[in-house]
Amino acid sequence: MTTHHLVAVWNPAYAANAMEAHLSVLLSRVRDWREQKGDEEGIYVWWGKIRSENRQQRLKRDAELRAIAVELAEDETRELQLYLTDYRSLYVGRVDGISWEDVRTTDLEHTPTYYRDSGRECDCWFELGDIRRLVADDTIAVVEELRLLRNVHYNERPVSLYGGMVDLPLVVTRPDARRFFDDDACAVLPEGQLWVEFDAESGGLGLMQRDLRENLFGDAVWLSLEPVSRTFVATAEKVFRDHRGDESLDFQAVLGPLSKAVEVEVNARLRQALKTAPDAARRANVDGQTVDLRSGRPLSLGQLARAIGGERALNDYLTRSLENGGWFAGQLPAILDALADDRNPGSHAARIPRDTARQWREQIVGVGCEGVLAALAKCRVKG
Repeated sequence: MTTHHLVAVWNPAYAANAMEAHLSVLLSRVRDWREQKGDEEGIYVWWGKIRSENRQQRLKRDAELRAIAVELAEDETRELQLYLTDYRSLYVGRVDGISWEDVRTTDLEHTPTYYRDSGRECDCWFELGDIRRLVADDTIAVVEELRLLRNVHYNERPVSLYGGMVDLPLVVTRPDARRFFDDDACAVLPEGQLWVEFDAESGGLGLMQRDLRENLFGDAVWLSLEPVSRTFVATAEKVFRDHRGDESLDFQAVLGPLSKAVEVEVNARLRQALKTAPDAARRANVDGQTVDLRSGRPLSLGQLARAIGGERALNDYLTRSLENGGWFAGQLPAILDALADDRNPGSHAARIPRDTARQWREQIVGVGCEGVLAALAKCRVKG
């Protein structure tokens, strides 16, 4: 069965910052839960599909939305993604339900006030239980992210930001079947944290991400990285540039995020490579237990180093099946092992000196050399 998702646009003219208004409500509900003033079921915000003043008839995709709403109610494993953009930034929301009643009259505390103040009619409302930022302040990156989606009503062609945003919300498919909110996707977060919380703690990185794309990595490498990896790299780079002369700083704030970026990217490429691998190549000894590397939680740096470098069947398969597979299976395990050795003391309260962080920054992002992340970007499944 093909899984459908949705794409919509928010109009900055409707509110000073429509996205921030929704994030504020959602974060407020999260705080209530954390402070035991509300329950977990109360963590959501309503996103309204505002009706154009020039359209009086029913929403063109209304029947499809109602069918999707039924799917969502009947299948607890269904992840319905609502992509939201203003052309400069891109977010994806986890849709937990769709309503056709006016929630401004029934659930005001979960509805941004500008819907009430503007008096605009809405065709329907999406209940968003979490919102994740994919791109901030970078139109080129938004264009490329949306091209990964296929427009169901345009012969399954890639979604086009310019000229393709008609009859919203778009009904789309995602050929890579990527999920953004399941346990695997959330494994990089502190236990129990939501993406809306993570993004709130790592805000203000849009300009840094664009600078890294334009002036260091280039489009091909940067846009091949996982969205959360870009956030980790931009976080580390901002701290390093702001404090490169401060020897007293604990540079775990640089090495930690860079390590997470590498960990995320290696796990992603490993799982992609193993999708069609034979049983012998998929199984590895991880901390004394034989596991199927295509499922379960992502591996840590040390576990990745031991699995890729120590499991013969896996190592041979990766060498053959990946572009740049010789580097991935041959040189990468030693890099991961060394990175884990330097990173782990910082994870347990030992201070990371500036020179250690500087050396790893240069090696990972590629200052004066081809960086680890650029080398990983070449590690694509052959064919």
